[in-house]
Amino acid sequence: MQKRSLTISGHKTSIALEPEFWTALEYIAKCKNISLMELIIQIDESRLTSNLSSGLRIFALQYFFTLQKTLIEN
Repeated sequence: MQKRSLTISGHKTSIALEPEFWTALEYIAKCKNISLMELIIQIDESRLTSNLSSGLRIFALQYFFTLQKTLIEN
């Protein structure tokens, strides 16, 4: 697990994720031409889970699932 300290909406927090999820989120942010912090804020504002770490993992999985599905269907 890799822990990173962040400030979201003026609140300091730390998020612990597996390195692979940090890499996935960094890749997604790069694809969207936004910073990792901007991506995390977007996910935080739209997540349905109470836990941010879980929300980030779910977002990454859904992103790549949707991408794979799109590639298969085209």
